[in-house]
Amino acid sequence: MPRHVVLGVGGGISAYKACELLRRLTESGCETRVVPTPDALRFVGAVTWAALSGRPATTDMWTDVHEVPHVRLGQWADLVFVAPATADLLSRAAAGRSDDLLTATLLMARCPVVFAPAMHTEMWQHPATQASVALLRERGALVIEPATGRLTGPDSGPGRLPEPAELAEVAFRVLDRGASALRPDLAGRRVVISAGGTREELDPVRFLGNWSSGRQGYALARTAVARGAEVTLVSANVALDEPAGAKVVKVVSAAQLGEAMAAAAAGADAVVMAAAVADFRPAARNASKIKKTGSGPEPIVLTENPDVLAELSAHRGRQGQVVVGFGAETEDLLANGRAKLARKGCDLLVVNQVGDGLAFGTSDNQAVVLGTDGSVTEIPRGPKESLADTVWDLVSARLP
Repeated sequence: MPRHVVLGVGGGISAYKACELLRRLTESGCETRVVPTPDALRFVGAVTWAALSGRPATTDMWTDVHEVPHVRLGQWADLVFVAPATADLLSRAAAGRSDDLLTATLLMARCPVVFAPAMHTEMWQHPATQASVALLRERGALVIEPATGRLTGPDSGPGRLPEPAELAEVAFRVLDRGASALRPDLAGRRVVISAGGTREELDPVRFLGNWSSGRQGYALARTAVARGAEVTLVSANVALDEPAGAKVVKVVSAAQLGEAMAAAAAGADAVVMAAAVADFRPAARNASKIKKTGSGPEPIVLTENPDVLAELSAHRGRQGQVVVGFGAETEDLLANGRAKLARKGCDLLVVNQVGDGLAFGTSDNQAVVLGTDGSVTEIPRGPKESLADTVWDLVSARLP
């Protein structure tokens, strides 16, 4: 059965990005009706919206008035997704105004509502805008954080609309959660996630690394955003688009990852260490490329890296903080996992088998989650987003 999406479009320059978002929604099988504000049509015309969606795009409540369009749309929708959400539109939605079809539909909607703000930095940071955002979140709407980057003209900063592909991922995650998305269970929570694989330099050319793609950590970030969390993602050498609504901190080595995680974890409600962190690093880094000598390479002396997960568990940023680790194993999953859980001191350990095409670089995963309370949660093979949702279910149940 197709899912019904109302795509609201505010009157901002980034309205053009909503065209690509619309395409991704329709190609995924969603029946999508575009409801622009009158000012949005100054940027993208009604003909474009009608052609891309296969349905007319109306801004007022007087067209087809006999159908009472705002009532019909509000009852029809499984999701209302507003992108871009301008400062004016956020203010009008928070005030409960209904001066166009979009704001009237927002009042009627009893489905999950997502706002993707986009505006200049000063407008986003203004107390009036932040008050509107806080009120909408308090009422159960999901207002994702804007991206940081180039705005109009030469200006740059927070306020940029995230890329359409990542906005679509938020929509899919919310739709997958159904009625439970009406009250995001991680709303108001701060979570920190690590993703990817660290690299330890041998010389300016070579490094010691691993096969982690960062897909599982990014799935954890996307699902946390869709559940209302304020997300910081510490990303080690990942070639993926940044998840919409997440603050991304990029690192290279295990030492850099440890520092970034420790800084971000202060005051966080939950910390999830999904990155594959190198256990060892070269004792010394060559300043120049190591050359062949004809007599074989010199032995590489390794030294242990700090145990980032154990340190985060031992020095928690706040009382009641939930710490989750990941354990990649090639054999004896449960035995090795239980030993690692005790050694690391975390609350939950997600143990999965890796190697031979499993886990690393794939779009699916399976795992067993071990808890310090003796719980064992088996997660069957499926999309990494499904595993991520199960992890957040377990975390949410343990939060104070």
